Amino acid sequence: MLKLAVAQLNYMVGDFAGNTAAIITHMQKAAEADADVAVFSELCVCGYYPGDLLEDGAFLAKAEQALASIMQASKDYPDLVSVIGTVRQNKGRGKALHNALLAIRNGEIVAEYYKQLLPTYGIFDERRHFEPGQEVASTLDVAGHKLGFMVCEDGWNDEEHDYQVNPFNTLTAAKVDLIISINASPSDIGKRLQRHAMFAKAAAHHQLPLLYVNQVGGQDQLVFDGASFAVTPEHGVTFEAARFEEDFQLLGFADKQFSAIDGAALTMPDSTGLSVPEFTRRQIVLGLQDYARRCGFKQVVVGSSGGIDSALTIALAVQALGAENVIAITMPSAYSSSGSVSDSVKLCDNLQVKLHTHPILSLVEQYAKGFKDAFASPLRGLTQENLQARIRGTILMEYSNAFGALLLTTGNKSEISVGYCTLYGDTNGGLGLIGDLYKTEVYALSQHVNNAAGREIIPQDVLTKPPSAELAPDQLDTDSLPPYDELDEMLKWHIEGKRLPAHEFAKAQGFVEQLQKTEAGKKSLSRIIGMVARNEYKRRQAPPIIRVRARAFGSGRQMPIAAKYSN
Repeated sequence: MLKLAVAQLNYMVGDFAGNTAAIITHMQKAAEADADVAVFSELCVCGYYPGDLLEDGAFLAKAEQALASIMQASKDYPDLVSVIGTVRQNKGRGKALHNALLAIRNGEIVAEYYKQLLPTYGIFDERRHFEPGQEVASTLDVAGHKLGFMVCEDGWNDEEHDYQVNPFNTLTAAKVDLIISINASPSDIGKRLQRHAMFAKAAAHHQLPLLYVNQVGGQDQLVFDGASFAVTPEHGVTFEAARFEEDFQLLGFADKQFSAIDGAALTMPDSTGLSVPEFTRRQIVLGLQDYARRCGFKQVVVGSSGGIDSALTIALAVQALGAENVIAITMPSAYSSSGSVSDSVKLCDNLQVKLHTHPILSLVEQYAKGFKDAFASPLRGLTQENLQARIRGTILMEYSNAFGALLLTTGNKSEISVGYCTLYGDTNGGLGLIGDLYKTEVYALSQHVNNAAGREIIPQDVLTKPPSAELAPDQLDTDSLPPYDELDEMLKWHIEGKRLPAHEFAKAQGFVEQLQKTEAGKKSLSRIIGMVARNEYKRRQAPPIIRVRARAFGSGRQMPIAAKYSN
């Protein structure tokens, strides 16, 4: 029996000491368990994705030093093969580097493979830095089994729609017994099922079992869910590691089947997985935990308006960092409802979060006087509305600067899409937790938070009152926007389209088709598409958001600011 150790770990870009220590520690664990092979993830030595740090000579030198340390440590476990991901110099023509998989045993590299398919879509831009490997199989005999290797994207082209090269074909021709795939695959809604379906189909097609090892953790706006798995031609996915946490598992492999290390049958993973709200909650919580930790923040601060967006942001921040590390500030103005303060108080009491009150009425009046004195014109309309948001944003940044807390922005995807936010006001912040959630999803996740807690965390009044920016008398979001259940379908259709899970796309497509049957519907859809286009400049200046969907704002949607859009 071949004994495999699955090391699903949380790496940080550029933390060579920490990444190396984690790899060596788990090499030792694997060796102590008499494993034959320990499998780590893609670019685990330097962390995924380094971006233009790959053009920094000092960064590359540290990567080489880290590799040398790992190779030296492998001499302490001479019978163990460790499969790692790292950067290697390209000795031929083309880009200077390869995205490499190395198999190391007893201080030597016994197999070396360079990723052949380099993604340049969505949030990926690997061809910017790497040269593809040659179209050849890399194999290694271990304990009587012939192993073949691939790296992440290499396994996503078995239907040969996106690339001319299909690494599965060369591995099949090489007559390997098992494919080992190392990955840095970020998660989004539906991604787990997509992975399972893709690799189960490929395993059946080539009659080859496969072990898929992924990393876990948050890195900037991306979150990696782990969920490493094993798949066989006959049974599909037969093993799955933990989701959203580090995991170390031992598997047996014989006769092209996976088993427990003692040979016992594995428990089949639950095919349904997490509900969408629970997935979203865990994705955001892990994303904030790692973002704050890696950027050196212990506390966060949130402007509490008494509305649903800030309430959900505060509740998720508490789950990620603890109530003692979350600060809320309510900043009532002349147009704030009584509930904006009382609902903030109730929410923070429910969560045991410290709430500060900083009224802004006198500040708004001072600005209005100064504006009139300087420009001989009264401050009114949209200018006055935006001023209130900008004063609040300034106060929040004051707190952040004074006390070292990370400011969390509270905009949702619906509002960010159409520019229903104030630049340098409520867009201020270092990270957005719910910026990839449509407004209807904000309500669903808020209800899920309450249901999971078995009590009222987010007050019922917050869940039921009509959304309002409260920047003008009797203002409601529906004064400027369609109802959110309609707006969100338009936005999903326009922004994500066929990247949506199939059932979501069908619903959005059906809604838009009905709209297009009337002149009023066509006009409404055209208006919303125009609003999305006109507000690209705001999104370009907004803080990063934790990615939840296949197409999030940021690097995943690259649109020009100055362009003539058709709708």
